[in-house]
Amino acid sequence: MRLSSILLFLLTAVATPAHATIPDWPQWRGPERDGQFAGPAWPDKLDAKHLERVWRVDLGPSYSGPVVNAGRVFTTESKDKKAEVVRAFDRTTGNELWSYQWEGAMTVPFFAKSNGDWIRSTPALDGDRLYVAGMRDVLVCLDAATGTEKWRKDFVKELGTSVPDFGFVCSPLIDGDSVYVQAGGSIAKLDKLTGTIVWRSMQDKGGMMGSAFSSPVFAELAGKRQLVVQTREKLAGVDPADGKVLWEQPVEAFRGMNILTPVVHNGTLFTSTYGGKTMGFKVAQSDGKFTVIEVWRNKSQGYMSTPVVIEGVAYHHLKSQRLMAIDMQTGHQNWTTDQSFGKYMSLVACGDRILALDQRGVLLLIRANKEKFDLLDKRNLTDVETWAHLAVAGDQLFVRELNGLVAYRWSRSPL
Repeated sequence: MRLSSILLFLLTAVATPAHATIPDWPQWRGPERDGQFAGPAWPDKLDAKHLERVWRVDLGPSYSGPVVNAGRVFTTESKDKKAEVVRAFDRTTGNELWSYQWEGAMTVPFFAKSNGDWIRSTPALDGDRLYVAGMRDVLVCLDAATGTEKWRKDFVKELGTSVPDFGFVCSPLIDGDSVYVQAGGSIAKLDKLTGTIVWRSMQDKGGMMGSAFSSPVFAELAGKRQLVVQTREKLAGVDPADGKVLWEQPVEAFRGMNILTPVVHNGTLFTSTYGGKTMGFKVAQSDGKFTVIEVWRNKSQGYMSTPVVIEGVAYHHLKSQRLMAIDMQTGHQNWTTDQSFGKYMSLVACGDRILALDQRGVLLLIRANKEKFDLLDKRNLTDVETWAHLAVAGDQLFVRELNGLVAYRWSRSPL
């Protein structure tokens, strides 16, 4: 290789941002939908020297978390109680690149209304396409580069179903040529290029108990890869090929508040409900028939937060606003904090470190420890509520405040 070529290579390597070679944050809870981050290790401190605020933009309110690719970050907002907006920003500078909107506001009922009527679902990014769910049971596919609409699926208009009382909450799940959503009073599989419905399963009667709060995930259970779906009343395994329900298990919750996304680890299926319990299930198969059994139960109650699992231990934020560590295989409660936090907490893990952002705007850095709550540092990022899930990509951290989007960067200095 000539000297000029070597110099060009070195200059290019230096000029290329570190985040360009790191996996993106393309959907709800990250690349594998499990809250795990596979990029650079985090420092042990959260002060401004270690976690620098880079830019911020003002936005209307939203619950949906940001999603990130190599050069852009995307987020949603509700505008003037009339419209829903999707915006794309330059990942490095925060400059707006495009925006797209449609009429789609609605009012949610009583207990949910205290936290706002804003758009809830986190978008899903699949290469050059962005899939965004609007509150009135609408799924929109946009060109990620330009914001141009490619197709729109209005489930209410096409299927004659009712507008979900609490809006379209489920975050879209992309797999192969398909996108899966809990919408239209069902779990539905759509062709991701056209929006054509391939099948619908687990259809309900809509209304108050028809609005799914949870989001689907893929898992291999009893030797079969399947879609794990949590509705307001049950857990189920669904065959992604044809929508056949392989098994189902009733899950008790106050007013159907099954909100968190189910978590699977080494064959154990975890869920935790408001007004119910924290439970572990196993799925078995014999002669082509699936059965599900409850293998443990804990009296603790979950709420909106989905746990992260590290070395077989689930770190979980509870209805009581405390944090708990619980063994995934046995249900043994290792510890629960005496201290309470916010009403909601988004959790992301990197190795044995956990970032936990609560609804009050307080960011915790926790060392995963099955023996005790091991808090390394904490920082009050904002006085504005933060209901959206964190996005972590490369050396950057994106926080969707209720009225803005903020980008932070970890220090590149030696730890």
